Amino acid sequence: MKTLRYGWLLCLFLMAVLPAGAMSDTFRRITMQEGLSDLVVNAIYKDSMGYVWLGTNTSLERYDGVRLKHYALKGKYESQKRVYAVAETEGHVIWAGSSTGLWRLDRNDRLEPVMQELMSGPVRALKSVGADTLLVGTDQGVYCYANGNFRHYLFDKNILSRRNKVTDLERSPDGIVWAATDDGVGRLCLSEEQVRFFPSPVALTSIACLGDAVYVGTVSQGLMELDADGGQYRPYVDVGCTVISALATDGDELLYVATDGNGVHFVSTQQQAVVRSFRHEAAQPESIRSNSVYSILVDNNGLLWAGLYQMGVDYTTYKSRQFGIYRWENRFDSNGLPIRTLTFHGRQKLIGSRDGLFFIDEERQQCRSYGRERLRSSLVLSSGFYEGCYYIGTYGGGMYVLQPDTYEIRDFDTSRPVPFVRGSVFCIVPDADGRLWMGTSQGLFCYKGKELVAHYTSSNSKLPEGNVYEIFFDSTHKGWICTETGMCLWDPSSQSLRTDGFPEGFIHQEKIREVYETSDHQLYFLPEKGPLFVSDLSMRQFKRLAPELMDNKSLLAIIEGQNGWLWIATSNGIYHYDRQEQCIPYHFAHGNISPTFINSSPVRDEQGRLWFGNSRGLVYVDDLQMSEEQSHLFRPVVSQVLVNGTDYPGCRWLSGGLEEVRLDRQYGNLTFLLSGLTYSDVSNLSYEYKMEGRDEEWVSQTGLSEISIYDLPPGTYRLLLRRVGVPESEMFVRVKVGRPLDGGMLAGIIVVVLLVGVCVLVRKVRRTKSVRLAAASERREQEPMAGMPDEPSDETDELQEGADGTETVGTPSADAVSSAEKYKTNKVSPEECKRLLKRLDHEMRQNRPYVNPNLKIADLAEAIGTTAHALSYVFNQYLQRSYYDYVNEFRVEEFKRQVEKKGVDKYTLSALAAECGFNSRATFFRYFKKVTGITPNDYVKQLGK
Repeated sequence: MKTLRYGWLLCLFLMAVLPAGAMSDTFRRITMQEGLSDLVVNAIYKDSMGYVWLGTNTSLERYDGVRLKHYALKGKYESQKRVYAVAETEGHVIWAGSSTGLWRLDRNDRLEPVMQELMSGPVRALKSVGADTLLVGTDQGVYCYANGNFRHYLFDKNILSRRNKVTDLERSPDGIVWAATDDGVGRLCLSEEQVRFFPSPVALTSIACLGDAVYVGTVSQGLMELDADGGQYRPYVDVGCTVISALATDGDELLYVATDGNGVHFVSTQQQAVVRSFRHEAAQPESIRSNSVYSILVDNNGLLWAGLYQMGVDYTTYKSRQFGIYRWENRFDSNGLPIRTLTFHGRQKLIGSRDGLFFIDEERQQCRSYGRERLRSSLVLSSGFYEGCYYIGTYGGGMYVLQPDTYEIRDFDTSRPVPFVRGSVFCIVPDADGRLWMGTSQGLFCYKGKELVAHYTSSNSKLPEGNVYEIFFDSTHKGWICTETGMCLWDPSSQSLRTDGFPEGFIHQEKIREVYETSDHQLYFLPEKGPLFVSDLSMRQFKRLAPELMDNKSLLAIIEGQNGWLWIATSNGIYHYDRQEQCIPYHFAHGNISPTFINSSPVRDEQGRLWFGNSRGLVYVDDLQMSEEQSHLFRPVVSQVLVNGTDYPGCRWLSGGLEEVRLDRQYGNLTFLLSGLTYSDVSNLSYEYKMEGRDEEWVSQTGLSEISIYDLPPGTYRLLLRRVGVPESEMFVRVKVGRPLDGGMLAGIIVVVLLVGVCVLVRKVRRTKSVRLAAASERREQEPMAGMPDEPSDETDELQEGADGTETVGTPSADAVSSAEKYKTNKVSPEECKRLLKRLDHEMRQNRPYVNPNLKIADLAEAIGTTAHALSYVFNQYLQRSYYDYVNEFRVEEFKRQVEKKGVDKYTLSALAAECGFNSRATFFRYFKKVTGITPNDYVKQLGK
């Protein structure tokens, strides 16, 4: 029920490119699983900072894109806490209208009742007017709050009249206030304090204004329009439901209509028709979950928010239009197609996918597709334009030629069935001398027109063995030929292949996916494994480049943008790289349909746009326009601060967000919870931060919505935080850590600690002898059998924390037996344990540190930004299990994944186990059976390996 001025941009775009009907948007959900206190959502409001407020049947909730914060209506009204409306006035003051009156957030971030003696009944509508004026709709008329005072307006002298029961409020552009009531529409002119009423035949639920027109939602007669001059109501557009629960507008021409039974509809007041609908479709799991919609919001980024009956909130995730997906009129849509190859020529586009070949001739208005009925293999791998024709290579089905003027497709060379009829053609590249080169499963071919010039194999030339995957001719006409076992050079002067020109330390013995030359004549190589490699044309200067954000990602495609930066597509995202330090990730929130790209050479078209093959379609981007749109920044926002895992009150908040954190003394764990105010997927959040005054370098993190700082000594610091690669988005928070306790108090504490320590030591000494005897007896009973490797038994040995914070395997000691004693003076809260465990699981699954057989707990602690002692506490006290059990379970799962892959039959079990991090066969066999209940041999037999 809020008028928003920016959502129309998205809506007009949707109207232009999509037919009327159900939307294909993907919705995210907010339910009790995300922390929502109640599943009936009566109100949705987005404030000036970007937070979304939800009014439910039990509370007010603030959502930041990652987590919910709960605001309860305290006091004697706590049992009656239905929230109907939310609004904001100047200074980021949040107001809530509830079943018990008006509430406001105070400076301590708590809800307080306002003028309960004046407004004791329900407040069903709120509307902010200007910076500091609030209109309050009650069951007894309208109140206007300004300058700390309330003024009361009635539409009927009888205060209990149905005309005074206000259900919604709106303000028209001319400043008139319109109120929907149980008996009609009230008109209020605040400047002249004039009131007029328009009775209606049915109770009204909502009201909206566009220009001079007034639209109302009713409880039984659908959407209606009010003729204010004649005082008459007339039916408006039929939205397929007579119960209208909420209205909102874009401030221009669109009405957003929520119904209790038929979903959400966008109504164009110019066309007087429904132009977009969101309904629950049983066959479409990504559609809206319910057709009973109680509240609606289309925010300033074009996102649709729908409050549902008994199902929480559905909302569309944010996507800017910085990236696009190729669609041509209504005849071709690349959405969902895994694109393997691209060749453009003028306004013609040849697109090869896993599902066949597509040829679009935009100038002649023609679109042709070639699938299994025309191709021996529908998996198209490569393409090229040569002498007026398109050449297409497939996987297992040979090579074809497409005649663009007739759209006929034919075989390339049937005289050589292998590879041009039954083989695979991985790349097709013309050179500067008018020859066509093909990399195939049978070596390297070179044609001049239709005549074979040369056929190179590893047996008749210097060509390395294996499939030829990449051919690239640089500006000196030198050819770089890449196979699955290495690289050779085509020397144009000798007209031969060479392998003797590579210097020591070059990348020629690795499998290279792509070679690319930039405008300043630098060669970039994308290896199958490892970081980017760059060299000059002479190979005198070369090096590896390893941007942190692209660690552990497969590099698949590269092209230079118009500003000289590189675009690098990977197996998990696409990155804009300045070739030095700055690296900007782009993901779903920027319009990228999928983070998974394909090893397909990008194309620059005549307009300068860049085109990439993606696993879900043909993606394009205008990188010059991208830099202009970068001005629309989403700055990082800190929504909450935790100290030792609990909410910390020592923070100073201003209307712009968190300003300062004051710590009375040094705390171990300071955690900043970050908001995802882009309202995209949390896994897309990419931040970098540093604690100025302590850290020299920026620390980057992706997919996490929190920052943990440990062991800050006394002093004043600034936490600098920004989006990765966008310095303009930087913000900061001051952190002040107080000095330690004064000398006298500290001395007293030390004395007490020493006395306690002496007592604990005496107790330990008395127990040591008996504990050691018991441990020795247990070891003798579980001594390894003869013939087995002599190694520690992981099932009887305890993990002990060494002085350096590492975990070692040895016999149980008194300290190990009384581990609870060890942590008595330095506990980690359950909330912090959950947080550390979440980060640990993310580290284990994302970076697989367990494959290192020498992995120590100190290594893991450093990787997730905590101490070895804290992580040891998580294992021994919170999880009640050993570090060794935890790590080896991951190794067992890794072994199971590896053994299920094709082509592992040539490996022994011991070799595979070593690859997964086990350093002995006995340990591997013991843990595998412990985790799965069967031996590795039995498991392999079950798989039929």
